[in-house]
Amino acid sequence: MSDLLEGLNEEQKRAVTTTEGYVRVVAGAGSGKTRCLSYRFAYLVNELGILPRNILCVTFTNKSAAEMRQRIHNLIGDNDTGYVNTFHGFCVSVLQEDSHAISYPKSFLVLDNSDVDAMLGIVYAERGLTLRDMTYSQARDMIEIRKLLRDPTYYRVFVELSLEELRARYEQASDPEDIIFWGYLYQERKCFGLDYNDLIKLTLFIFEREPEIKKKWQQRLEYIMIDEFQDIDALQYELMDVLSGLHHNLFVVGDPDQTIYSWRGADVKFLLDFPARHPGTTTILLNKNYRSTPQILSVANSLIAKNTMRIDKELQSACDEGLRPLVKYAKDANQEGVWIANQCCELNAAGVPWRDICVLYRAHYITRPIEAAFIQKNVPYRIYSGAQFFERVEVRNALAYLRMVAYQDDLSFMRIANVPKRNIGEQRMHFLREFAQGQDCSLLEALRLSLEDPLFKSTDARAFVGLIDKYAMAAVTLSISELLAGLLDESGYEKALRTEGSQERLDNLAELRQSIYEYETSCGEEATLDRYLSHIALLSNADTADSGDRVRFMTVHAAKGLEFPYVFLCGLNEGAFPTKRTSTLSAMEEERRLAFVGITRAQKRLFLSEASGRSFDGSPRYPSRFLLDIDQSLLDFDEMPTAGLIEEARAFIVGRQSALEALERGPAFQKGQRVSHRVFGLGTILAVDEGQHAYVVKFDEMATTRHIAFRVAMEPVEK
Repeated sequence: MSDLLEGLNEEQKRAVTTTEGYVRVVAGAGSGKTRCLSYRFAYLVNELGILPRNILCVTFTNKSAAEMRQRIHNLIGDNDTGYVNTFHGFCVSVLQEDSHAISYPKSFLVLDNSDVDAMLGIVYAERGLTLRDMTYSQARDMIEIRKLLRDPTYYRVFVELSLEELRARYEQASDPEDIIFWGYLYQERKCFGLDYNDLIKLTLFIFEREPEIKKKWQQRLEYIMIDEFQDIDALQYELMDVLSGLHHNLFVVGDPDQTIYSWRGADVKFLLDFPARHPGTTTILLNKNYRSTPQILSVANSLIAKNTMRIDKELQSACDEGLRPLVKYAKDANQEGVWIANQCCELNAAGVPWRDICVLYRAHYITRPIEAAFIQKNVPYRIYSGAQFFERVEVRNALAYLRMVAYQDDLSFMRIANVPKRNIGEQRMHFLREFAQGQDCSLLEALRLSLEDPLFKSTDARAFVGLIDKYAMAAVTLSISELLAGLLDESGYEKALRTEGSQERLDNLAELRQSIYEYETSCGEEATLDRYLSHIALLSNADTADSGDRVRFMTVHAAKGLEFPYVFLCGLNEGAFPTKRTSTLSAMEEERRLAFVGITRAQKRLFLSEASGRSFDGSPRYPSRFLLDIDQSLLDFDEMPTAGLIEEARAFIVGRQSALEALERGPAFQKGQRVSHRVFGLGTILAVDEGQHAYVVKFDEMATTRHIAFRVAMEPVEK
C-alpha cells in the first residue's frame, strides 16, 4: 500500500482510501483528479481485493476512457480493467447483455448523426417533405427534445408496439413534426438501431420493468466512480442512483467552476447539492494545482470568485513562480492578431516549440484576423474542430460570388452556380461544359446562350445570370462590402443558411464582412474589388506546411481537460466572450466558468487579449467584463488602456447586467395596470411584450404609446 500511495498528497490519499459510502471530491483544475481515480481503482483491486469486473468507472469521452484503462492496467498489471467506459458505452454493455428485454438482437446498431440523416432522407422522400418543412439539423434537435422532454415515455411505445403498428402510426401522421418523429422511430426499429438518447432511456426502462436484471447489475457493481461529475445530466444522474442503490458506494469527482455544458443538460446544482440528495456524504477538497504557476492561478481565482453558484475554494499552485499574465488592449482585431503572432514568434525564437503554444477563443469566427497575421509571418498553425477561416465552405462560397462578379471564371461558376440550389445539377453542368468547349466561351456565357434551351426551363438559371450581370455593372460604383451584402441577400445564400439553422456559418459570413470593412477602412480609395481578391488569394494560398510542430487553435470547449505550456485567450470582448447570446444571470456565470477553464489550461504563461474599435455595423467594441473582473494588480499590460475606454466598458457592462437582472425578474406589471414613470408620469400598461422585454404604455400626458424596458423601474399606482 505504501508504494501505491507514494507521491499522493494527503487529500488525494484520503480520496483514494475512502472507499465506502457516498464520496464527493471537489477537484480544482489541474489537481490530479484523473490520477486519483486510477489510483483508487488500483487500491480497490490490489489492497482490498475487489474484482475489476465489480467496479464501474465512468468518464465522458472515449479517449479519456482509453487513457484511464491504460493507467489502471499499468497499476494493477491485469488486462481486466472492469467497466471503464462512457455512460453510453456502459449502456451498450447492459443492452447487449440484456437486449432480450426489449426484443432487440445483441448486435443492434448504435446510430450516429450520419445514420440519423440517412433515415431522415428516407422519411422525407417517402412522405414528400422538404427542408422547408424542417431542416435535418432542426429535425435532429426536435427528435432529441421530444425524446428527452416533450414525450419522455416514448420508449414504452417504441418497445411495446410491433413494427407494423409503428409503421401505421407513421403513415397516419399528417403534421410534418409527427411524420418525422414516427417515421424516424419506425426506421430505428426496422434496422434495430438505437441513438444516444435511446441507450440510457432503454437501460433505465429495462431496470424499471425487469427488477431481476436491475438487481443483477446492482449486485455486480459494488463500487461506482464518476469522473467530470459537473458535466452529468439528469438521466445520467438517475442511472447512477439506480446502479448504486444496493451497495451505496458512489464516488463522484468534479469541479463546479468547470460546469460549461448546460446546453446539453449539465447543471452545476448536481454537484453542489449532492450531499443533500445523499445524506452522510463525505466531501474531500482537492485544491492543490500541479499544472499552472501561482501567477496564473491568482488570475483564475480572482475571476471565478465573482460567481455565486460555486463551492468556495482557491486553487493553490505546486509549481515554481512564473511571470504575470500579459494583457493586450488592441485598437482593432487586426492588431490583436499581429500581437499574438509576434508574441508566438518571440517564444519560438527563445526555444519554445510551436506545438507548446495554444490559441483559445469562444467561437471559431474569432480566428480570421489571427490566421491572417500567422500566414503573413509564416507561423505554422492548425485549427482543431474547425477549418481554417478562408477554407471554410461558406467563406469560399461568398468569395466565389465576388470572383464571379470580377472575373466570371469557370472555377467560381462551378462552385456557386447551384449554391443555393437552382436545379443546375450535374446533367446540366455537363451540357454547359460541352457547350462552352464547343463555343470556346466561359461557363457563364454558355449558360447565358442556353437560357432558351428547354433543358433550363425548370431552373433558376436566368435569375443567376441576371444577378451576376447586375452586380458586375454595379461593381464600378458599389463598395466591396456593399457588393457582398447584395450578392448574399439576392442570391438567397444567407437565407438558405438560416433555413439550415447554420448559426456558426452565418457568424463566419459576418466575420468576413468585418474583414472587408477593415480592409476598406485601411486601404481607402485603393480598396478595389480586384485588389481585395488578390489580397485574399495570397492569404488563402500561403504555404503553411503540414508539420507536427504547429501552434494549436481551438475553442475553449474543445480544450476542456487539456493543458498547454503557453496559452493565448483572445477575443475577450463583450458580445464575443461572453457571447451576445447570453440572456440569463446563470448563463453569464457559465460564460465566466468557461473563461476560467480557458485560463487554467495554461501551465507556464498566459496571454489575454481584446480588440476594441468598431464592428462593421458601426457599434463599438468593449473589453470583456472577464478582463475587468480580474484584480488588475495581478496582470502585466503590453500597453495600459485609456481611462476613457475602461469607463465606457464598465458603463456598458453595468447596463447589460441590469438588463439580465430585469430578464431574470420578468415583468413586474400586468396588462391594464396603472403605473408611474419618473419622467413620463402616470400611464396604463396596454401590453406586455415578452419578446422585447418591455411594456407598451399609454401615458396620460402623451398622445402615443411608448415601449418601456422591464429593467426601468416604474411604480404601481392604485386606480
